[in-house]
Amino acid sequence: MIVTVKLFAYFRDNRFAVEERELPDNTKVGDVIDSLGIDREETGVLMLNSRHCFADTELSEGDILAIFPVIGGG
Repeated sequence: MIVTVKLFAYFRDNRFAVEERELPDNTKVGDVIDSLGIDREETGVLMLNSRHCFADTELSEGDILAIFPVIGGG
């Protein structure tokens, strides 16, 4: 299946902003995060087709996954 992955903020460093990926069936959001070498503890917001999702959410053909880091400030 083909899924569009969008990365934000420093997750783009040495990676990409937007990329289409071919993934096997039954792939979960967390599998994509792991394959990108991103520590799951660093993920702040996960969006699937413009809706909040979780690492254990299963992906489907044509999905758009957006991965945002934890944002801190003060």
